[in-house]
Amino acid sequence: MINPAADYDSPWKDTLEWYFEPFIALCFAHIHSQINWSRPSEFLDKELQKVVRDAEVGRRWADKLVKVWLNNGQETWILIHVEVQGEKQTEFAKRMYTYHHRISGRYNRPVASLAVLSDANPQWRPTQYSSEIFGCKIQFNFLMVKLLDYKQQWPELEQSANPFATVIMAHLKAVDTRSDGQQRKIWKMALTRRLYQQGYQRQDILNLYHFIDWVMHLPEALEQTFREELNQYEQEVNMKYVTSIERLGIKQGRQEGILEGRQEEAERLLLRLLHRRFGDLSPEIQARVKGLSVEKLEQLMDVAIDVESVEQLADHLPAPEAAN
Repeated sequence: MINPAADYDSPWKDTLEWYFEPFIALCFAHIHSQINWSRPSEFLDKELQKVVRDAEVGRRWADKLVKVWLNNGQETWILIHVEVQGEKQTEFAKRMYTYHHRISGRYNRPVASLAVLSDANPQWRPTQYSSEIFGCKIQFNFLMVKLLDYKQQWPELEQSANPFATVIMAHLKAVDTRSDGQQRKIWKMALTRRLYQQGYQRQDILNLYHFIDWVMHLPEALEQTFREELNQYEQEVNMKYVTSIERLGIKQGRQEGILEGRQEEAERLLLRLLHRRFGDLSPEIQARVKGLSVEKLEQLMDVAIDVESVEQLADHLPAPEAAN
């Protein structure tokens, strides 16, 4: 069994925000036609945090609260609450109701509650929550899409230009290859090649690869082989995006660690980048990285992308006695 990557919700949240309209178009087409997409959607993450309390309703996976405008010519807006649920939960329907009730009460707007179920249980399909006592009854229905169902639509996904089709394909193959690392590597390579073959813009390739790389997590040895194959493919098609993809990881690390001044996070990010490029690092190199300033670590990340060996990188490191 391949262990999944950590931080389950963040890639889903990022992808839903980057490709919100394509997501709605592919998974909830009847809603897509009713929204005025010429007006920008507004993501209300802070507002969602104020409304929903994890301690009260259980763990959240990936929730997005989005303000949109309808096609009725008025400045009317609705809130679309998106759930991505990774495993079966007995309290899921109740949680959907709780979110809906709190959001609707706070903003006094119609709320469309959408559940995206990413689990592997074909029988689990919650769409309703109800409660009754002494003749007082609550019945709440929400919309649901099961990613597993798209296995029957694989040829359509392959032909689709919708970027969210790639997201669903990566998820499905990640589920299928949970116990087969070699097959996962093959599919990870196939889906990554597809990004180039589809003619996506550079930023879309980076965004979608970010999701593929996370959901199709590989053991260390297979990951190294995958990157070598990808590097060779890039050279063949003369589309050198590997460096850009590595830079994307650096950019995310900076946002999460460096810009907040967390030197330990910056060290971890640099060492991970070096390990990906050159394999196991000597204790001496690791020691020379330890204790460097955030600014120096940031400079070394840029250097690490361009050098051909650890020895070349060492020329940019301070002597061991100066590292602290």
